[in-house]
Amino acid sequence: MASMSTAFPKTTPFLSHPLAKSDSLIATTVSFPSSSRSRSLRRATRGVRSALIEPDGGKLVELVVPEPRRREKKHEAADLPRVKLTAVDLQWMHVLSEGWASPLRGFMREAEFLQTLHFNSLRLDDGSVVNMSVPIVLAVDDEQKALIGESKRVALVDSDDNPIAILSDIEIYKHPKEERIARTWGTTAPGLPYAEEAITNAGNWLIGGDLEVLEPVKYNDGLDRFRLSPFELRKELEKRGADAVFAFQLRNPVHNGHALLMTDTRRRLLEMGYKNPILLLHPLGGFTKADDVPLSWRMKQHEKVLEDGVLDPETTVVSIFPSPMLYAGPTEVQWHAKARINAGANFYIVGRDPAGMGHPVEKRDLYDADHGKKVLSMAPGLERLNILPFRVAAYDKTQGKMAFFDPSRAQDFLFISGTKMRGLAKNKESPPDGFMCPGGWKVLVDYYDSLSLSGNARLLEKVPV
Repeated sequence: MASMSTAFPKTTPFLSHPLAKSDSLIATTVSFPSSSRSRSLRRATRGVRSALIEPDGGKLVELVVPEPRRREKKHEAADLPRVKLTAVDLQWMHVLSEGWASPLRGFMREAEFLQTLHFNSLRLDDGSVVNMSVPIVLAVDDEQKALIGESKRVALVDSDDNPIAILSDIEIYKHPKEERIARTWGTTAPGLPYAEEAITNAGNWLIGGDLEVLEPVKYNDGLDRFRLSPFELRKELEKRGADAVFAFQLRNPVHNGHALLMTDTRRRLLEMGYKNPILLLHPLGGFTKADDVPLSWRMKQHEKVLEDGVLDPETTVVSIFPSPMLYAGPTEVQWHAKARINAGANFYIVGRDPAGMGHPVEKRDLYDADHGKKVLSMAPGLERLNILPFRVAAYDKTQGKMAFFDPSRAQDFLFISGTKMRGLAKNKESPPDGFMCPGGWKVLVDYYDSLSLSGNARLLEKVPV
């Protein structure tokens, strides 16, 4: 993984990516609600500590084989039955290998799969509960299952048949695709991007076991220096002396409404008694649907946001979150929040319709826009995480900038949807002054210009090898 020498000193440009659904209003909803969780939070800040929140299970799981044993493990893998991984499988292997899903130690066996599917959580041996809302599983087909036979270990290989991991003490069980889709998305309607990419045509069996990854995952796309593991992020946050870490996930370009939200959150945390709150700007780096702006372009846009001073590099850490995107709304947003605990975040900003999308068949949102933030405030295993719902930000025509929405003068505000933003960029039209920094907007225009020149709906990106 990236070395800590790339952990963003103030002279280093920042690149990076998700947000609300692609067609949601670019109106980011941060209030600090008056819930019981918020009241206890305010009481807790009277004795602020600089130690980071503990990872789930009390210890960060790291599943990459130590350097001295890699040659030995590669020899072992050469003699094992093989399971070829898809690009999405590789991304989940990356997630597991670095401990984002701690305390998981590999692809889920059936008991873990069923707990996740039915309870959105896992019960540990000591009786405690950690959140786990999306299955992290590996599918195999009938032919692969037959080749594995009675073996208790398999080698996981890339598209070139190179062994990249070993799965041990394996368990193979039925892949209930319809139930998995129904319980994860709340619908089995055709057109769910992730389901079509990774589930519908996948094998009829799931294989789980203990994972050993032979080498750190590299994408070789020029962005590996921004893919900090939870361990590396914790080290960087401690180096910066963070006494609060607030995470913001996005899969879209950053506009000035998002920046207002993040800077206002830091101001509020300072008012609550924290001395050095650090923002973890954490774009999603795995699979996304075709109309989302690709990671490489989002990273260029984020770089300009920091270069232009819209966000402060001294109090911001930008890193890529390697998870694929499911677009599973309130179910998936729990995964996004839980993973950030393992990276050291004790605050999580949640917006309108997080991880949501339009219904794949009907002309409506797939999820209620408010359910994500409500679910996070009640989700089992997330009690240690402070949830910060957005305040709505929109373009204030009287001030010529993004501002928090004032319903008493609603006529003064302009809400710019994702569709509208993309349409302006595609047509090389400028948004209102103050909507996005000029350098960031130019990156977005250049991206859509590159599509028209190539004739492709979306430029392809490299996948990990």
